[in-house]
Amino acid sequence: MGDISIQIGPVRFKNPVFIASGICGYAEEYSPLVNLSRLGGVVTKTITMLPRAGNLPPRIHEMPHGMLNSIGLENVGLDRYVNEKLPQLNQRPDVGVMVSVAAETEDEFIKLAERFAPMDGYAGLELNLSCPNVKGEALDQGRNPQLVEKISRIVKERIPKKSLWIKVTPNITDVGTVARAAEQGGADAIAAVNTLVGIDFDLETGKPVFARGSAGYSGPAILPIALQKVWECAKAVSIPIVGIGGIATIDDARKFFLAGATAIQVGTSLYNDPGLPERIVDALAENPEWMRARARASASPAA
Repeated sequence: MGDISIQIGPVRFKNPVFIASGICGYAEEYSPLVNLSRLGGVVTKTITMLPRAGNLPPRIHEMPHGMLNSIGLENVGLDRYVNEKLPQLNQRPDVGVMVSVAAETEDEFIKLAERFAPMDGYAGLELNLSCPNVKGEALDQGRNPQLVEKISRIVKERIPKKSLWIKVTPNITDVGTVARAAEQGGADAIAAVNTLVGIDFDLETGKPVFARGSAGYSGPAILPIALQKVWECAKAVSIPIVGIGGIATIDDARKFFLAGATAIQVGTSLYNDPGLPERIVDALAENPEWMRARARASASPAA
């Protein structure tokens, strides 16, 4: 097996395969199903300053080629996370942990970053600026390039030795504009993409399946859309892209490298195929030069 380690900002990860946010809770929940130490890392579910109860049930709705979810950023909040969850990860130094965070104001982002700055047990932060499952615009800053640049800068200044990823929304016309803003703000990588906005209806009641109506759509059906957005981001910035969306096979993962990604995250497919990330690692490690060649090609002016 060859070396497939990657560098994203100040952090080197053992390989480019991660588990996406929201799938495995706070990381340890997934450990009975897969050897987390074999992966590049795990992105935890999103943490906010205060605990959130999340949206009313139902929260997950399966569809033929994907899944709608309306979790609503349910989480234990910053205090419980750093006091209870993060110490567990300190006992697993072999697991690369990216902590997903969200905030309603710039001041909250500063407080979150300052709280995490002196801590160990994690590799960096992934800023969730584009959640489609919450009310209002306070937690949906990802549509505003000026805000993305400003938030990226104030967080990165406080965690210079950690990796900072900005998770972008696919629910805008020009994702490249937001990616460039994140790069200008000092982000180390673009995580592309978050879920698409979707809706489904109950034929018996005539009402939307979810109490909020719209929800976040993920799964195999969004693969070509996610690839397109990664392609756009790769042409817009020079920092690494972490591709997310619709990966259900090893070949799906390979396509993200062709689109310009440096790493990938596997999400919805883990519900029926928890061994997929490890198989992707094995496939890439069998031919590490393929991955490096694709990275060189995507970085060339002719790409």
